[in-house]
Amino acid sequence: MAHDSLLARAREVWLEMAAVPMAFPADGGVDVAVSGRSRLCPPGWVGIVAVGDAAIVTVPADNWAETVRKVLVGLPVEVLTDADRLRAVLPVTEVLGPASLAYLDEGDFQPAGLTVDVVPGDHADLATLLASVTADDADECGLVDITSPAFVVRRGSHVVAAAGYRRWPGLVAHMCVLTKPNQRGRGLARAVASAAAADGLANQLLPQWRARPEPSRRVAQALGFRQLGAQLSIRIGT
Repeated sequence: MAHDSLLARAREVWLEMAAVPMAFPADGGVDVAVSGRSRLCPPGWVGIVAVGDAAIVTVPADNWAETVRKVLVGLPVEVLTDADRLRAVLPVTEVLGPASLAYLDEGDFQPAGLTVDVVPGDHADLATLLASVTADDADECGLVDITSPAFVVRRGSHVVAAAGYRRWPGLVAHMCVLTKPNQRGRGLARAVASAAAADGLANQLLPQWRARPEPSRRVAQALGFRQLGAQLSIRIGT
């Protein structure tokens, strides 16, 4: 089935990012491993990624591995990316996420069908767009890190929406989308994201949409992305 293939590809992405031999348990549940080079989370943090009915967790050092393993192995997979539930069982001091993880199979793609402009990923107009939003919005969208061209919509001479992707390990096109606040709700995010996703698919990449805000998740769903899991990073105190 296409869904099974998409699930398998998504899991392979995160197994590579874990930078240590591990697996999503075939019978569900969680696998915990020590990885000082994990890209599931910032350095020194615990990274948790659930995809489908199983999860993988990386811890930065041996001294936390057994504690985290004992606590998390007994929890349902759907709870592993719930920050409030984890705070009840671990000494969590900081949290990043959770963010939903959605992926696009070419057969599911629902393109927007709107014409957009294409500019280099480091075009000055993108910097102007990023400067027009809050620091949180700029960080969330990831547009500054794209390695693809940028797909943009203009109003007059100004870019008001843009999308692109950063190429990740595992042949992934990690989607990055931003719309100027006063232009939101008009379908512009879907238009530029559609063009970026089409470019990723044309380059034999797996489009990945990681999002926290619900409006962003709705855009992904409209384009045919399937939400397959979630990611959470936690810092544990001593």
